[in-house]
Amino acid sequence: MGARKRKAAEARKEALKKIAFAKLNNTPTSPRKMRLVADMIRGKQIEHALNLLRFSTKEAAGRLEKLLLSAINNWQAKNEGERLEDHNLIVSEIYVDEGRSLKRLRPAPQGRGYRIRKRSNHVTIVLDSLSGRKQETETAEQTETTEQNA
Repeated sequence: MGARKRKAAEARKEALKKIAFAKLNNTPTSPRKMRLVADMIRGKQIEHALNLLRFSTKEAAGRLEKLLLSAINNWQAKNEGERLEDHNLIVSEIYVDEGRSLKRLRPAPQGRGYRIRKRSNHVTIVLDSLSGRKQETETAEQTETTEQNA
């Protein structure tokens, strides 16, 4: 590995240490059904998102609730000693990718077979502090104004 790639990889690792995320791989639900539930909680505060998931009738909601609780625990492990209530956490990113598909055959008329695809998916949740986002945008605005004045 070259020096440039090594530096980029190290920078990526440092960035991942600062954010709290959780992944759920090979969930036996179709990605389309999981995306319906994921769209409900995208951008919401974690308390509101947990309530939405807890009282949803979709099967995927139970899996996402468990994953969100895991992401919250990951955030608490990275930020030891800090209270969860003080940071106003939100679900900043949630995306559902297609996983492995199991291919099965179902008997069809006249000796044929229809292909059945049993789909799975991968879900990733990233948590971010709402106050941290405001600080980032304020510093970006300050740098833009100083560049314009110079």
